[in-house]
Amino acid sequence: MSEKKKKEKGVYSYYKIEEGKIVRLRPFCERCGPGYFMADHGDRYTCGHCGFTRYKTKAGSQKNKTP
Repeated sequence: MSEKKKKEKGVYSYYKIEEGKIVRLRPFCERCGPGYFMADHGDRYTCGHCGFTRYKTKAGSQKNKTP
């Protein structure tokens, strides 16, 4: 069997550098505060520390408020 490729670990996978500025790729948890990143699960973000879940909103799925 071939060996599996190792994934990038640590805080390097949570940030990206664009035009000389550091950009956060995942949001912080609203309950736990700065330093606790939320995991990206496709349609939602989840905090592994407290279990808080925030669902991603889609641009086309928002309800029209005017009749």
